Amino acid sequence: MPDALVSIAQHYHSRTKYDPETLAVQAKPLDFSRQPSPYKTYRVGVEIDLKPYLDDENAAVGSDVADWMRLSRLLINAYGLTARFPTATGQTFYLRSAPSAGGLYPAEIYIISRGNRLLPAGLYNYQARSHTLWRYWDDHVWQGLQRACFWHPTLEATHLALVVTGVFYRSAWRYQDRAYRRICLDTGHLLGNLELASALVDYRPHLIASFADRAVADLLYLDPAEEGALAVLPLADLLTVEQNLPCAQVAFATPPQTQFAAVPDGELLGYFHQVTAIAPTVDAPNWAMRPTADTPQPADTLEDKYNLPFGLRVPTDSGAIAWGPHLEQLETTLFKRRSTRRFTGGSLSLGTLKQLLDFTYQPHHYRDQGFDADPDYGCRALVHTFVVACGVEGLDSGCYYYAPRSEELRQVRFKSFRRELHYLCLGQELGRDAAAVVVHTADLAAAVAAYGDRVYRYLHMDAGHLGQRLNLAAVRLGLGVSGVGGFYDDQVNDVLGIPPDEAVIYITTLGQPG
Repeated sequence: MPDALVSIAQHYHSRTKYDPETLAVQAKPLDFSRQPSPYKTYRVGVEIDLKPYLDDENAAVGSDVADWMRLSRLLINAYGLTARFPTATGQTFYLRSAPSAGGLYPAEIYIISRGNRLLPAGLYNYQARSHTLWRYWDDHVWQGLQRACFWHPTLEATHLALVVTGVFYRSAWRYQDRAYRRICLDTGHLLGNLELASALVDYRPHLIASFADRAVADLLYLDPAEEGALAVLPLADLLTVEQNLPCAQVAFATPPQTQFAAVPDGELLGYFHQVTAIAPTVDAPNWAMRPTADTPQPADTLEDKYNLPFGLRVPTDSGAIAWGPHLEQLETTLFKRRSTRRFTGGSLSLGTLKQLLDFTYQPHHYRDQGFDADPDYGCRALVHTFVVACGVEGLDSGCYYYAPRSEELRQVRFKSFRRELHYLCLGQELGRDAAAVVVHTADLAAAVAAYGDRVYRYLHMDAGHLGQRLNLAAVRLGLGVSGVGGFYDDQVNDVLGIPPDEAVIYITTLGQPG
């Protein structure tokens, strides 16, 4: 029996850490004969082709064709194919608009329709390879979704809901038990794309992170041992007055679990997902409207976590990144985005770094351009950000805490960390040659105390969501960018001076593309 003072989330995190003394022993050769397909197929159902609705820009607003265009553009911008290249085996590999660790794409998008003039009531899977919807169930299931989401208020007025799931083996094939981290990060990338792409077509996704897992799985006819729901997003149509909804609570707390089984390696991922599930019989609280960016906050909630009195402080307020009329540069950027494989080691300016931070953490600065000023996250206030400057013109090399409320960088440790970042990122040259590295962390013990062990999902999805905003801002500014999900966990804290209570969740490298 594990230590009763440790919750299952803390246990999982500790068990899946990379350590330089054990990583080589833990690593297993990949069996390419068992490499999973990143696509889902169905034997029965009806295909709805979305490709004809990508180019007809003259459709009358409010017409069926215009509404099909909106849905088609949303899906292709969020998770559609954007590039292809041949592999050594002679097969063709396709990239998507959302990044994925190892190109494994474990996330799936489902649409649940309440029934409208476009989509009859039923269940649909988005087929990214063909840019189609596959209607595999044609019955009314909306009330079942409401019940599974404990009657979340956003489901009362909306008619479509997206469900993002994770297919476990697609990622576990390569990353083993640590894959759950990657799956949740990839889901966060997709949530970031859905948030931003929705602004192009006048939708607003409302995130529901707390729901009855098995009920949603059963509703979608998922095998819960193979695939799990991670996010439900009622999709509000902003062109319909009654669907311009207030922001509702996203998640509620569940009790931490300190009594759990001793699970062998290779089974921890599935076990962790199952024991952090919410039962349909749970005593869920009444959903509340959540404070927004425009809601006055008590003074004691406006303080950033780390107030370092003796280090350098650098204000980060800056001009907003311009995304063009009708956000036309956003759509271009979504299709251009690639994970950079090599940096030159060149520098970026402090002004550019400020713009990257501004777009990622200050969405209310982009209201006038048409973006959502206050997008939904699971628990963003629990995710903290440290920036390692290696080649930022106008900023001393070192590690800084980014204070989002006061909009400033606060120096933690003064040093050039290029050599150390190469080591911390498992010998990847991306760490060594990056101009700046963004590290997302969370106080895991405090997060579990606030939300229960399920918070582990929320933290990683939120970090992935923020990472995707960084991705797109970097590409818009002509920079290279790549997320790093593999690192020596404890050593990152030790070397960079990040407080030991902060669990490292995600790393994003930024620099000049090679």
